[in-house]
Amino acid sequence: MKRLATMSLLYLAVCLATSRPVQAEEITLKDGTKIVGHMTGITSDKIEVETSYGKIQLNRNDILNINFPENSSAKAPGTAAVKQDLPKVDETLSGTQYVNRTGKFSLALPSEWMINADLRQSQSTLAGLSSKDKMRFAMVVQEEYPGSLESYKELTMLNARRTLGNFEELSELSTTIDGKTAMLIFYRGTASKSNNLPVEFLSAIITSGNSYTKITAWCVEPLFHDMQPAFEKIVNSYHSSGRLTAADSR
Repeated sequence: MKRLATMSLLYLAVCLATSRPVQAEEITLKDGTKIVGHMTGITSDKIEVETSYGKIQLNRNDILNINFPENSSAKAPGTAAVKQDLPKVDETLSGTQYVNRTGKFSLALPSEWMINADLRQSQSTLAGLSSKDKMRFAMVVQEEYPGSLESYKELTMLNARRTLGNFEELSELSTTIDGKTAMLIFYRGTASKSNNLPVEFLSAIITSGNSYTKITAWCVEPLFHDMQPAFEKIVNSYHSSGRLTAADSR
């Protein structure tokens, strides 16, 4: 029972930190950027939007269109909103080699790890992975973002700060992963603001144009010191396969 409770809290810590708002507005800017979130404030010249990364300010003159969920043409009048199923992901794990054909990437995992579909809580989450005892976890998120690596990192940390209790950013390191510019961020917090279970995280953010891949590995803090080399090996093993070939799909 204690292990089950620990596992549930660890799920909560990251799934909340990476999930997007449900039934949110979609705001399209004149430059084509789309922002999903809930409007929390409006002034004569700005709109404040609560996104999964935190609150942002938008100039009203930059906004082309705001699409409200209740205006969706896909729903008949009076029809209750139904939670959409997450898209299927083509993924395999053979020994320690994980291959995700949907996201076109691979990872090297520790032995005795498995695919953990329960960790996939949002459209942008392409992989949920864990040790078989479900005490150590990893998640891969891919999404488009028009800003810089530094601003994406700050939004990621803002969202973690909002979700975790006693949040503390420990360190960051600029690096290269898979030949691409990347950043490693270490941070910690309690699994929820009402629970004192300490959890430590390693997030690797990898850039490719306006596409960002974020690999987050985590476990309860007493285990993190021992797991850190393995977590670093996971994120550094990331390899984008690009366009699939016939050999890739076998």
